[in-house]
Amino acid sequence: MNIIAYIKESFKELNDKVTWMPLAEAQKSAIVVTVFSVLFAISIFLVDKAFQFGLKQYFNLF
Repeated sequence: MNIIAYIKESFKELNDKVTWMPLAEAQKSAIVVTVFSVLFAISIFLVDKAFQFGLKQYFNLF
């Protein structure tokens, strides 16, 4: 099987056999994932800064 036939069959299968969610639902899901990713990144940043501050204070004792 050559690569061109493989690509054509792959696109045909994606168009005919795969059930896709509606665009509006996909957009809502993408927004939810983006919001939670940003919130998670901010929380990790704040925890990292707290540990950094705590370790800095600890090592300044010596």
